[in-house]
Amino acid sequence: MTTGLSFFLFLSLVSNMATAETPGCKIRITDKGLDMLKAETQKFVEEELSNISMPEMEGKDGRFQYTITDVKITELNLTHVDLRFIPDLGLLFDVQDSSISLSFHRRILYWFFYDTGHIDASAEGVNINTAVGLSRDDEGRLKINNITCDARIGKMRAAFSGTLGRVYDFLARFLTTGMRFYLNQRICPALDNAALVHVNSLLKTIPVRTEVDSYIGIDYSLIDDPVVTPRSLDMNFRGMFFDLAHENIHQSNYAVEPVIREYDRMVYLALSEFFFDSGMFSYYSAGVFQMHIANEKMPKDMEMLLRTTYFGAIMMMNPALVEAPLSLHLAVTSPPKTSIKTSGATVSMTAFVKVMVLPPGQAPVQLTSMTMESKFNAKVSMRGKRLAVHADLRRFKIYSNQSALESLALIPLQAPLKTMLQMSVVPLINNWTKKGVRIPLADGMDFVEEVVEYHNGFIVIGANLHFNKGLREMMAGSSESNNSTETSNNTV
Repeated sequence: MTTGLSFFLFLSLVSNMATAETPGCKIRITDKGLDMLKAETQKFVEEELSNISMPEMEGKDGRFQYTITDVKITELNLTHVDLRFIPDLGLLFDVQDSSISLSFHRRILYWFFYDTGHIDASAEGVNINTAVGLSRDDEGRLKINNITCDARIGKMRAAFSGTLGRVYDFLARFLTTGMRFYLNQRICPALDNAALVHVNSLLKTIPVRTEVDSYIGIDYSLIDDPVVTPRSLDMNFRGMFFDLAHENIHQSNYAVEPVIREYDRMVYLALSEFFFDSGMFSYYSAGVFQMHIANEKMPKDMEMLLRTTYFGAIMMMNPALVEAPLSLHLAVTSPPKTSIKTSGATVSMTAFVKVMVLPPGQAPVQLTSMTMESKFNAKVSMRGKRLAVHADLRRFKIYSNQSALESLALIPLQAPLKTMLQMSVVPLINNWTKKGVRIPLADGMDFVEEVVEYHNGFIVIGANLHFNKGLREMMAGSSESNNSTETSNNTV
């Protein structure tokens, strides 16, 4: 029995190891980020509660009959508000010892006395406790999956105006009891609707699988449910680019898993080597890493140097081609690879270079071929909610594919080819990456005051958050965005 149980436990362990997916991207929102979000959340909750609609209320007690209409919340004073993490669940929004001011119209009949007028009332000792559960939905998106809400009002007071105000003061308990009951019944449904509809709508603006440019897309699917601790909300994303023309090409992630250890800033973004390598692979698959340099694109001094170097080869091939234009064809032979160390990030690339002569009206003729090995420094930065990479050529080497002797003859080409690479290829790469790729952050929120740290195998960017819109405005924008994309799905 023991042997059989051990065997099944072993199979279970192997199965879990086989199915576990390593994230290419991680995001941590700390309690400091939650503190900034608290003010926006409080403002949003106040707006939601201000819009509570109350039905017409009627009541009768002996000779006393009343009708209350036009109930309006005139002021909310949420004095003690807290927003914090609930470990293994989500968020807690807690309001204690606050007050709500209301006004409404009354119609009262007491024996033969009939009176109408305005009443100002206040709810005191208002306590609201709302727990929000967070999870991953079927599309890999963060969502609110359940809400637990408890709202209680300690007491209510009412101040009458009108000719019989003093007479009716002793009857105020009938009115305030009914008002307190109805108000208690309206607070939680209002907050439930706000979270499940408005907040989930806002979360849908976070990209999950979307285009980056005309060549590649990015997959930011959550690979598991978020992890909530007393100090943070940690989310693991696939963080994988893909070729738009070949979306189903499988890319295995064998890179080091990013680790976030800090809590000092509001938000942290961690990216592994796989995140960048999948982008390189996707561009390579899309055929982007190819370049044909000829005619006006060919620097004159480079063409002259090539013509001098290969003059003998041209004469042996066909003397009539001595004045024919020359061209270079560069094609990367395999996906570039990223290496991230504590000293910084580099990208290594190997390309096949063909030197061609272009006879007028004829097919190009290859003079020779060479291999070009280059390494680039990659500097990562943030602009708002977009991640950008800037490349600088660090090392360059060429050698002949024909013979060691020809490799020696290529030495004079090293410097001009390196210059051409810096002037032509590097700007092309930076032109692809300068726009940057959006990180999985909701509309209206940006990174500011970011600090980039390089570790062995991954990058961690710590930053603070800036709201360029209010929470209400962000949700209004998300509703418009979701409506506009119902017919054209955001999923590529």
